[in-house]
Order: sequence, then structure tokens, then C-alpha cells
Amino acid sequence: MTIQKRHPDRRERHAHRDDEFRLTSIGGLAALSLDALSSVAYGPQAVVLALAAAAGASATSFALPIMGGIAALLLVLVISYRQVIAVHPDGGGAYAVARRHLGRPASLLAAASLVVDYVLTVSVSLAAGAASLGNIFPLISRNMLVTTLIALVALTALNLAGIAESAKVLLLPTAIFLLSVFAVIVVGLFHSHPVALVGSAQHFPAATAVGVVLLVKAFAAGCASLTGVEAIANGVPEFRSPAVARAQRTEVALGVLLGAMLLGLAVLIRLHHVAPRGGVTVLAQLAAGAFGTGWPYYVVNLAVAVVLGVAANTSFGGLPVLLNLLARDDHLPHLFTLRAERPVFRFGIATLGVLAAIVLVIVGADTDRLLPLFAVGVFTGFTISQTGLTRHWLRERGPRWRAKTALNGFGAVLTGTVALVLLISKFTAGAWLLLLIVPILIALFHRVQRYYRAVAEQIGLGRTPEAPAPSRRADTVVIVPVANVSDLTTRAINTAERLGDRVVPVTVRVDRDDTDELCAQWDRWRPGVSLTVLPSIHRSVVTTLVHHVRDRCAAGDNVVVLLPQLRPRKRFHQLLHNQRVPVLSMALHAHTDAVVAGLVMHID
Repeated sequence: MTIQKRHPDRRERHAHRDDEFRLTSIGGLAALSLDALSSVAYGPQAVVLALAAAAGASATSFALPIMGGIAALLLVLVISYRQVIAVHPDGGGAYAVARRHLGRPASLLAAASLVVDYVLTVSVSLAAGAASLGNIFPLISRNMLVTTLIALVALTALNLAGIAESAKVLLLPTAIFLLSVFAVIVVGLFHSHPVALVGSAQHFPAATAVGVVLLVKAFAAGCASLTGVEAIANGVPEFRSPAVARAQRTEVALGVLLGAMLLGLAVLIRLHHVAPRGGVTVLAQLAAGAFGTGWPYYVVNLAVAVVLGVAANTSFGGLPVLLNLLARDDHLPHLFTLRAERPVFRFGIATLGVLAAIVLVIVGADTDRLLPLFAVGVFTGFTISQTGLTRHWLRERGPRWRAKTALNGFGAVLTGTVALVLLISKFTAGAWLLLLIVPILIALFHRVQRYYRAVAEQIGLGRTPEAPAPSRRADTVVIVPVANVSDLTTRAINTAERLGDRVVPVTVRVDRDDTDELCAQWDRWRPGVSLTVLPSIHRSVVTTLVHHVRDRCAAGDNVVVLLPQLRPRKRFHQLLHNQRVPVLSMALHAHTDAVVAGLVMHID
């Protein structure tokens, strides 16, 4: 017996090459977790503001138990999304869970909520980052919209180059941010700088009793810290093999880091009796309490500003995967399933960039106008995901199914309550827009799927068609549009002779002198086929050629149109060449039944 050495086949080599552009666990933390990690800049502040505004500055001492409750909810969500990753390794998060376990209406609601959340994540993160930088650089504060749009273009281009490349770029700012926040916590526990070193005092109502309703509202406001927890589960396909294990480790790391920062900052808020002050954030006050107003204070604020800006990268990792799943289910155009040479969903990335730019322009890069919509969509997705997993365990059972059911059921009730409280409390501040945007998205998903179903019915997709009827073979006519005599023309004629039975070079008489010169050159060249000169229709080359090809098809010929074109090595040189070929190709596809082929000649 001869034993042949096995070599990796093309598919394996391609898979290995794709894996090089995917995320490691550390890269996933940088690329998909910054939305959640950076929320410590505004989550604890939301709790402090809600307590102080309603019950006076002394009520901020309740921030610690409230943040403890949020950390407990974070634990539930992390465990839940580890389960989502294992059950749905193709990504999609709440949409994938609802699609399998709750039916089509719930899955589309989850998808619409996630789309809104991802777009707002980009907009809020960039706007908040620009606002933070504006406190240090006045020029940025005067040009907020321009700054956010420039950052958005850069981030979109970075992700089009490849998610792994973007993760490498984000590793350094992520590390600096984490070190800065933990330094604030550790040093702040033992340092004596007063937190009132920065900002200006604000007046609050006299101290009153803190009731259950206020605690619930403050808890709901602080849950903005949990936005982005689902992004890792949505982006599982972006991880290297084994993707599930890497994504689960990243989810746990996110939970540990975020929980530690939230609880640590809450301890400092209570220890230093922090109350909101004008012109600065709560995190900035805590940094001043730890370091004073020297250079470490500026490093912390700059790190927070940068990470808030690049936290938008979370959406660039999660939304394209979600759009891919929606397109595979016929709810969105199928172009969202296409990947570039480096395995990224380029149309999903580009769409996210465009939508975020539109939102930023509409609101003028004002974070306060975006926040009311932000967390409601997130917790809607949380609730649907928890409910779907609860139903999954009730159906599938398996090891420890009762404990898993109880955990996810409790999580569904808790996140659903938070979503409802947020919607009611922020309704007049802009949350009402969700009641308009989400139904529009769901209607769009329905319309696209209905179109694909109608097309499938027309072409008989899914059923065995009748066998082709035998017919007399007709000659294949290859039409070659000609503009000049060159090496490209020679290649086109040679290729056309190999493709069909008859070759018909054609040119359109738009300018008499140019056409006569071309005919003279053709006669001197003598390629063995005659040049057909077509009288122009409305002096249009495209219209004339389309009519000629359509007439050939109507006469019963099998028509192939071979379109020769030059392709420069440098892309920007393409703008220097005639763009008639792509226009003609589109017109022929739209108005004739001919087979349209391209012949490319690469040039330097």
C-alpha cells in the first residue's frame, strides 16, 4: 500500500488565511467591548444625577447599593450571553435566539431594536468622545460635528480594512483606559484630595426621603452602563477558531472588568460624598480626588475621551454580522451577505457608517439628544434574548435546566422592567421615536422578504423544474464594440472568435471624421472580420448599441456582447479612463437578453 502525504487543500488554506484576520480573545475585548467598558464614564453619573435631582445631594449615598444591583444584573447577563454564544455560534444575539425560540414577530422586533442600538452606539460614542476632548481642546468644542464625522470616516475605513486590524489599533487605548480607571479607584481609596477641586457647585432640592420609585428610576438610569454587553454574542463569527470558546472567555473578561469598575467607582462616590458639579463629569471629579489637577488628571480624562470615541467600534463588529443574518433570512438585500477579500461584511460596515453620519448631522453631534433612545433598545433586546433562552431550556431541558430556566426567567423580568421604566421616564425626551422607528424597520423587513418570496415563486425556486426541451442549435453571435485599433482590440477579436460562431465588430458613427479614420485603420489592419458601422441614434453610443443588440436577440440569435476595457493597477487612475463600459454593461443587462461578458486588459 502506498501512503500519500496529505497536503492542505485550497479550502483549508483559505480558512486558515481567513482566521488570520479574525479576533483573538484580547482583540475581541478591544474591538467588541469598548461600548460596555466605556459606559463607566456616564452610567454611575446617571445614577448620581437621578438621586441628587430628586432627593438632594445626600441621596447619592444610595449609589453604592444601586450599582451593586446593576452589577448583579450584569452577572446575570454575562452568564446568559455565554449561553447564547454556545447555543447560537453564528452570532446574531437576541435576533438569533428569538428567531429559533419565539417566532418571527419577536425576532424582527429584536433585530429592529439591535439595529437602532448599534447605530446610536456609534453616534453617542463619537459625540461623547468629541465632547470630552472639547473640554481640553477649545477648537474641537467649536467644531463638534466636523470632528465626529472625521472620526466616523476614519473608523469606517479602519473596519473595511479588517476587524482584526482595527482590534490591534484599539488595544493600546483600551489598556490605557482600563489602567486609568483602576488607578482612580485604587488611589482614590487612600488619597485625600477633595473631589470638589474641579467644576462648579450646583443647587439641589432639600434632602427628602428616598422612595422605592426613585430607587427604581435611578437603577434604570444607571443601567446605561450595561449597553454593549450583547455585542460579543452578536459577533461570534468574527473570532478565531475555536470561536465559541474565545467569545465566551471575552464575555467573562468583559463582565469582570466592567463589574469591578462600576463597584469601585460606586465605593468612591459614597466615600467622598460625590454630588454632581457643573462643567465636569462624576468620573472627572473622582480623578481629581485621586490625583488632584496635575498631569495624571488630564491623562485620565484624555483616555476616557479617546475610548468613548473608539467605543463605536463595537457596532462595526456586531451590526454587519446581524445584517448578514437578516439578509440570509431574506429580510434585507442579499448584498449584506457579501464579504470583502479580507473577511469583513463591507456593505454592512458602509451602511452603518452612512446611517451614523445621518444621525450625527440631524442632532448636530449633541449627545443629550441621543441618550433617551439609547438604552431602551438595548434592554428590549436583553428581554427578548432572556425570554427566548427561557423557552429554549423549557423545551430542550438538559443538564441543570431548572437553574438555567430560573436564571433567564428572572433576567427577562428584570430587563423587561428596566426597559419599560426607561421608555416611560424618557418618553417625552425622545424615547417616543422608538415607537416610530422600530415599526418602520419591521415593515421594511417584511417588504423585503415578501419581494424575495415573490421572486422565488416566479423563478420556481425550491421546486424541481421541467427538463429543458431539445431545440435546434442557433449560431452564437459575438458582438464586440470597437472604438479604436489597438492591442486591446486584437485581444477582443481573438477572444470573440473562440467564444462564438460569428464575430461582429461594431462601431457607432457619432463623429464622421473619427469613424472614417477608424474604418481606414481597420482596412489597413485586415483582422479577417468586417467592421459594422451603426448610424447613431440621438448621437448616443449606448442607445445605439442597445437597440442593435436587442434587434439581434429578437431575430433569434444567441448573442454575446464582449466589452473590452482597460484596468489600471492604481485605482485612482481608473477615473482617467472612459466610464462608458460599465454604463453600457448596465444598459445591456437592463434592456436586452444578451449574455454580457467583459475582457479586461491590465495596464500599469
